[in-house]
Amino acid sequence: MKRLLLAVMCVAVLGGCSSGRKQKVAARPAPVKVAAVKPVQAQALDAKGEPIARVPFRPGISSVTVENMAKKQGCTGGVGAGLMTPPGPVEVYRMVCDNRTIFQAKCELRQCKQI
Repeated sequence: MKRLLLAVMCVAVLGGCSSGRKQKVAARPAPVKVAAVKPVQAQALDAKGEPIARVPFRPGISSVTVENMAKKQGCTGGVGAGLMTPPGPVEVYRMVCDNRTIFQAKCELRQCKQI
């Protein structure tokens, strides 16, 4: 036990296993930042071959209500019910279902009906 204590103290005093000379540490080059790669998606076409306009998803006050209405009709999946009109007393919501059909609802003062 005394030998172990003596060895630990020697290592601490002498600075480890070095022979008293300083070693050069090679500097690492700075990491290269890689730009984020966005997947390329083909533009969706309708039955006539015309491109379908993509509308960014915007949640609204009645999004959850419309999603629950769509779920009762068998429409699930996707991002959810997105607001298609400006916020106000009358709003139109759209939701894309798993089977690629579209569920739409019109809400007047938070009273929603399927279109």
